[in-house]
Amino acid sequence: MSNEPAPSEAHPPRVLVQALTRALRPLVKLMLSRGVTFTYASELLKSLFVEVADRDFRIDDKKSTDSRVSLVSGVHRKEVSRLRQAMESGEEAVPAVVSIGAQVVARWMGAPEYIDGDGAPLALARFASEGGDRSFEALVARVNRDIRPRVVLDEWLRLGVVHMDEQGLVHLNADAFVPAKGFDEMSFYLGHNLHDHAAAAAHNLMGAQPPFLERSVHYDGVGADTVAKLAQQAGTLGMQALVTVNKSVLASSKRAGGGGDKSQRQRMTFGVYFYAEDSAPPEQAPARPAKKRAKAGK
Repeated sequence: MSNEPAPSEAHPPRVLVQALTRALRPLVKLMLSRGVTFTYASELLKSLFVEVADRDFRIDDKKSTDSRVSLVSGVHRKEVSRLRQAMESGEEAVPAVVSIGAQVVARWMGAPEYIDGDGAPLALARFASEGGDRSFEALVARVNRDIRPRVVLDEWLRLGVVHMDEQGLVHLNADAFVPAKGFDEMSFYLGHNLHDHAAAAAHNLMGAQPPFLERSVHYDGVGADTVAKLAQQAGTLGMQALVTVNKSVLASSKRAGGGGDKSQRQRMTFGVYFYAEDSAPPEQAPARPAKKRAKAGK
């Protein structure tokens, strides 16, 4: 795939504009609900146009001039200079609390020593003095020894990632791949998951090879009771798929640590989602004006 931008057109393809409008609508709704105005969003979008034009549309992998970035992005050259000076270099780091939490959950749901015969995560004793290696304390320590397990446990209890039973055992909740509470954590996964989904779709639409998996099943006019059952089925099958891929990654990492796969390092994301809303009412034909009846003359 060429990194050269498409030839300038008076108007981009209408079908693409419609797709972008539909994709952006829920994000605009989210932004407005959190006080992100058009003025703020337009400055953010301007910075992104400059960043992407600079990073992804270089010639011979050389840093572009302000004039080149202005030509590709459509942002005025003076603005390009200002924004490039303001932007920090490099990708944003994953917040430590999210990074550690994701690693702990992945190990708890995929490592053989932490799952039962059916592949479900085991309930763990809270302290190593009670459960040894099969304890929450030991699990966190295997991932990161610089953070206290008590801190992780308290935060996860607040977020609903885990719960404790009457015996004091710690249970991992089934949907713990993404916390259902916690604005910072959910915001991180919003950016991470939507970015990778959009990146896969954009990769495919631009004709890059090989294409990424990006498929869905969608119907309209389905009964609400049926949708509720489908949501439950999708959740069950989706978690099974996530757990299976997670186990494969852990097994591959273990082999690599023993001298296995030494190919170039990459990151990956595999995700599932389910969404439903009321069907749009059918468009009604405009009412026809009533015809005047001719009166018979006397």
